[in-house]
Amino acid sequence: MTEVSRRRLFGYSGVTLAAGAAAGAGLVSVAQAHVGAAEDDGPVPFFGAHQSGIATPVQDRLHFASFDVVTDDKARLVRMLKEWTAAGAALTAGHPYGAAAGGLPESPPDDTGEALGLPAARLTLTVGFGPALFESGGEDRFGLKARRPAALIDLPHFPGDNLDADRSGGDICVQACADDPQVAVHAIRNLARIGFGVVAVRWSQLGFGKTSSTTPQQQTPRNMFGFKDGTRNISGDDHTALDQHVWAAAKDGAAWMNGGSYVVTRRIRMHIETWDRTSLKEQQDVFGRTKGEGNAYGAKREHDPVPLAELPADAHVRLAHPDSNGGVRILRRGYSFTDGSDGLGRLDAGLFFIAYQRDPRTQFVTLQNRLAANDHMNEYVQHVSSGIFACPPGVRKGGFWGESLFA
Repeated sequence: MTEVSRRRLFGYSGVTLAAGAAAGAGLVSVAQAHVGAAEDDGPVPFFGAHQSGIATPVQDRLHFASFDVVTDDKARLVRMLKEWTAAGAALTAGHPYGAAAGGLPESPPDDTGEALGLPAARLTLTVGFGPALFESGGEDRFGLKARRPAALIDLPHFPGDNLDADRSGGDICVQACADDPQVAVHAIRNLARIGFGVVAVRWSQLGFGKTSSTTPQQQTPRNMFGFKDGTRNISGDDHTALDQHVWAAAKDGAAWMNGGSYVVTRRIRMHIETWDRTSLKEQQDVFGRTKGEGNAYGAKREHDPVPLAELPADAHVRLAHPDSNGGVRILRRGYSFTDGSDGLGRLDAGLFFIAYQRDPRTQFVTLQNRLAANDHMNEYVQHVSSGIFACPPGVRKGGFWGESLFA
């Protein structure tokens, strides 16, 4: 096993510190979040044909973590995934994983306890496996190289990328979404604790203010530029679109991914101060839609058909529209982030882009190549981290995350 840095070996501590820093910077008020939680704050089913947290109605808060596997023992990794699954089933039901209080005074509690008394808050946990889990430097790490799906590519370098390697990639990802930030942070914290010695946090990201919705009948969220985003996102109950664009199938070439999906993440830094000094007309031209109603140029209402020819040629909406890309669609679950300042008085803020799809080669890569080359918005944003993961199908009762891969 390659030497693991002390920072990564003890990376789970960084998750807690990051959460504290974000809260200290005023990202969210936990007390306010408790009051403002959704009325339906009950559990989301954990078991099923597909993992929750993909087509599930998008929650308000995110804690996304990418882990490096720090053991070369496949049996230990599988045992951890089984324990993670048991913990995931308990946490998403609104229960602690083991005793959080009242246990042996001489031993640490099983559960860290900061979510005691809080509702499930619609917590979902979604797990994915990165390319390096299958092979790294030509090495077949766990005998999985032959099972790497062709769709699980190493993403190409796109024009304008300025990626931080330490905040990109990873062997395993966990996406925790909830309507209470403390519930989401608690989930990642406890999975990291369970995995100590087997995995270590490589990087993590907190998110708030969902920027896309899988429930289009509700009001479309706005991003940090103040514009509505995801107007034409795939609906969580549009099973025809989900089967066509989101869920992988056995016939795609990797039978173990049948019912799963591929997620691409991109941390997109927005140049907030430059944008805030830009005229309203320029802002609207960048998107090709109005800032108030959210209607595309030439349309009266937000959800009206988009008359592409009436949008500027380099407008974001025009370039990203399915009709401009041979019908390509993705399911977006992005979140805004504000991680303090960059030391020069500028907000370190933007969009943590999350997109699920059936095949990144023909979906995300197609879209991003077009956007990176022509999008007017590139003047105001920069992609600073990137990840791609194969998210296996849902967990059956008695099974575990990744069972189809490790079987």
